[in-house]
This record gives sequence, structure tokens and C-alpha cells, in this order.
Amino acid sequence: MDPGLCWDDVCIYYLFHNQNSDPQPPRTRCSLKSPKLLMAEFSNSLSEKHIAMVAKQAIFFTATAAEGARINLSPKGLDCFRVLAQDRVAYLDLGGSGNETHAHLVADGRITIMFCNFEQPALILRIYGRGVPVLPQDERWSALAEHFTLLPGTRQIFDIAVESVQTSCGWGVPLMHLDKPRDTLTKYHAQADEAAWLTKVSGRVKSIDGLPTRATHKYFGKADADDA
Repeated sequence: MDPGLCWDDVCIYYLFHNQNSDPQPPRTRCSLKSPKLLMAEFSNSLSEKHIAMVAKQAIFFTATAAEGARINLSPKGLDCFRVLAQDRVAYLDLGGSGNETHAHLVADGRITIMFCNFEQPALILRIYGRGVPVLPQDERWSALAEHFTLLPGTRQIFDIAVESVQTSCGWGVPLMHLDKPRDTLTKYHAQADEAAWLTKVSGRVKSIDGLPTRATHKYFGKADADDA
């Protein structure tokens, strides 16, 4: 490997080409004193290396904000993230205790998505973009939903135009290994009564700061997920 490569390139190379022989990238090939190693790298879209890294992650984080409102930060698991193109991504959203991302995207539009490689090699990838919530009653829903397996409790899909992508070293991120996905949320939604679920969801039309949101008109239960 070219010793002149930046650390992110070294990390991604070893993530896919050297997993079974060397658990760590050869840091001796790059001087830790080099300022380039600590500099974030930006691009205008997702590369094939970025997409491959994203596909290996079991969790990602989303951050949104709106004027006068609290900043929202959420972890996301399950099989709900899709790269639709190098400049477009989307993720499936299930019913939860709040709907802050929806409210912020309607009010402001900006969103940051972060992926961390919790195994070797260390790497952080951030996607900066602008998103919109797409609900089952919306005209765009059918075409967008085709990219996903609809899970019990699905309420919307966030469609995001990528504006820039940043990678950084991630040296301070701990090493962790995935045990298994948590299925509590999908089980909860799968066993819900449809009428009661829709009634509850229909009453949640404001964020915690009073920003407006729209409620889904459709309940997706276990049968819908099995047929999807």
C-alpha cells in the first residue's frame, strides 16, 4: 500500500482487504505526527468505499435541529438504511416516543447522519444533507418503499439529498462487538391493535417544542412486513 495515503484510505483498505491477517492497520507506515492524519476529508458524494463501509454497520446516528428548538440526536438500528445513489440516501422510521426528526426536517431540512466503525479499523463517516419525511399517504411513498422491507410500526421514510460526506479517524471510538439486533420495538408494533395504534399516532402532531408534524394514516403490522 502507498505509504502516502491518508489514514482514512488506510483504514478503509484494511477493513476490506486484511481483516483475517492483521487486526490493525500498519500505523508505522504513516507518521502519527503528520497533520494530514488528523484532518477530516470531505467529498461531495458517497464513494464505493463509503457505501461498503456503511453496509457493514449495525447502527447509525441522526442529528437535526430547527430555530428555537432543541437539537435532536437519535440512534438507529434494524435493517432500515438504504443508499439509493451516491447523492441520495433514505431510512425507514418506526413509531416511537417522539417525532422530532420529522418536525425538524419540515421546519429546517438539515440532517447529519453518522456511522462509526466500532471494530478495526477506526473510522467515522458523516453524511450531511437535506431531508423530507415521506408518509404512506404521500404520492412518493410507493416508489420509495420499494427499496425497503417494511417493518411492523413503519410510519415514514426520510428521503435525504446528500450535500457532502466527511470521514475522520475515529481513534477515540471504543472497540465493541455486536451481540445481536434488538427486536423489542418491532415486536411491540406487531402485536398492537390497528385501531388503537392509529388513534395513538394520530394524536402525535407536535414535537416537544411545539413544531408541527404529520401522522401516518396506515398501520403496518406483522402481516404487512411478511408480505413486503
